[in-house]
Amino acid sequence: MQLSAAPYEERLTAPRSWWLISFLVGVSMALVLFPFGTLPTLGGLAGGTAVAAVAASSYGSVRIRLVGDSLIAGEAKIPVAALGEAEVLDAEETRAWRTHKADPRAFMLLRAYIPTALRVEVTDPQDPTPYLYLSTREPERLAEALRAAKSA
Repeated sequence: MQLSAAPYEERLTAPRSWWLISFLVGVSMALVLFPFGTLPTLGGLAGGTAVAAVAASSYGSVRIRLVGDSLIAGEAKIPVAALGEAEVLDAEETRAWRTHKADPRAFMLLRAYIPTALRVEVTDPQDPTPYLYLSTREPERLAEALRAAKSA
């Protein structure tokens, strides 16, 4: 039996510039260890780059998936039946909803390096979360996938 493909899946990967920064962290470590000799310098370059790359990779490994009747966003798993309207946010609205319009009770899967987002109301009366704020590079596609999952 083959598992059905998820109607929506996105990994919020870190931007390419973060990988350059990871290398620069390694160079910084190499410069710190330079007075101790060649071997510590090379170790600092390799170790600093590796640690920074692992940090960038883990921060950018969060996923948004729509599987079956559930929306999985990072650590959260929410039934689609408990979700209301989805609002696609442009860059300006995205900034507003993560700053002065934000509700502290909201679930926010926030990645500042992604300029667009989707705001989804939570309609479950037992859930104190008023809405989900999901940083996404494809908010229209995610909103359409949510509508399709709700109608199915």
